[in-house]
Amino acid sequence: MTLPDWSAVIRAAVAGERATLEAFLNHYRAVVVGKVSGVTEAQARARLVPSATTLAGILRHLRLVETYWFCHILQRRPTSELAGFDADMAANRGFVLAETDTAEGLVAAYQNQCGISRTIAAGYELTDTAPQPKLGQVSLRWIYVHMIDETARHAGHADILREQLEAGSATVR
Repeated sequence: MTLPDWSAVIRAAVAGERATLEAFLNHYRAVVVGKVSGVTEAQARARLVPSATTLAGILRHLRLVETYWFCHILQRRPTSELAGFDADMAANRGFVLAETDTAEGLVAAYQNQCGISRTIAAGYELTDTAPQPKLGQVSLRWIYVHMIDETARHAGHADILREQLEAGSATVR
């Protein structure tokens, strides 16, 4: 398992607000990818908890969330224009895997989407806002905080799933 480098987060201890938010979000993005590194396809797909949460499903879900907040909300692109963002994926929140999904492919898609999200965010100020159907206006600052929360929460889920796999005590459901 690859552990992410904490140096950017440590440097952010005295950085400006944007650099701090970006450092934490990028750190947790790397944590999630690291939790999937080195597992087999079967392990990445293993359902170890009652929900549909799997290591691979977490990657798929987080790619969907990145696409939603940065491309659809912040950039205001219709979902019909977003590759891989379909009604089925949105309905199951991305956790349900397609037969063709692979851990390697999901890591690549997630990392690619994170790069797209970084590029989009770079074009906005923290105070820039965009409409969100349920919340009204949301700022880029709010999107960053939400994405840190979302990504860190799922990094914790991935940590528990990985511990179960490494302990060999996992009961696949």
